[in-house]
Amino acid sequence: VRAPLAKGLILGGGFTAVAVIAVILSQALATTPPILDADGDRLPNSIAVMEKVELNGSRQWVTIRGKDVDNPVLLFLAGGPGGSELPSTRLHLAELEDHFVVVNWDQPGAAKSYYAVDIAELTPERYVADAHALVQHLRARFDEDKIYVMGESWGTILGIWLVRDYPELFHAYVGSGQMVNTTENDVMGYEFALEYLAERGDTERIETLRRNGPPPYTEGNLALTYAAYLGVLNDYMAMHAHGEGEDADILIDAINEPEYGLLDKVNWVRGLMDVFNVVYPQLEDLDFTTQAAELDVPVYFLVGRYDVNAMTSLAERYYDVLDAPHKELIW
Repeated sequence: VRAPLAKGLILGGGFTAVAVIAVILSQALATTPPILDADGDRLPNSIAVMEKVELNGSRQWVTIRGKDVDNPVLLFLAGGPGGSELPSTRLHLAELEDHFVVVNWDQPGAAKSYYAVDIAELTPERYVADAHALVQHLRARFDEDKIYVMGESWGTILGIWLVRDYPELFHAYVGSGQMVNTTENDVMGYEFALEYLAERGDTERIETLRRNGPPPYTEGNLALTYAAYLGVLNDYMAMHAHGEGEDADILIDAINEPEYGLLDKVNWVRGLMDVFNVVYPQLEDLDFTTQAAELDVPVYFLVGRYDVNAMTSLAERYYDVLDAPHKELIW
């Protein structure tokens, strides 16, 4: 009996060792691809790096990509909170690299930066402080007085906070999927989901949503509770998607692309779940129509006609009251 047991333990230990080595290698070999010219050679004066930066005592990851290192710097703030889109901007917004040095930041708790801080202690103030530190780092590294900032979904909240508090550091702000008032937005999304399901006779999902009740939610696994109606909104938006981005899926990007090692891929999902549960309830009182009604930088809202995740009527309301040196709402 002992011989087979010993053999099994040896084999199990061997498999474990191989798995550990595979994870370590995948983490060490993770990279962002170089920017190439028509002949397949590295484009002269381009930049394509993935590296850690020190932000307020923690080490967090960024990718920095552009066809000309002397172009203006654009900081991209991913959705979430807890989301990571390192390969997605490269794949789906590649033309930005023609005009900017695009910096994509894995915020604390997200994917490659999952272990950067204690997630339980994350606050909006921490995000703003780390983002400000990153902006200062980028200004010094690229010898720029100002940079551009672009936010997507949760990133639009962080982006507005940044340009409101530090306008002197930015050329302009661009928001895609602009968030304005999270509680009102979520109630509208919940009601839209019920109507959409009723039109399709999906009584089972309607019952799930009614059992959960309307947001905001405060108990249990918040990410899963919110996902019950957000998934319905995603179904609606997927039906109306068109053009180059209709098949885009940031989860598939995370699984397939080389920016993430095996542990990063696991933490990509964990980050979304864990950080959302901690940070999103802290946004319950957000309302930019009163808290950021005046911004001292040019502002551009990119608004999707079928966006029901970030309700367009709220973006329009905010745009109408917003006082800025220049503003545009672009459908």
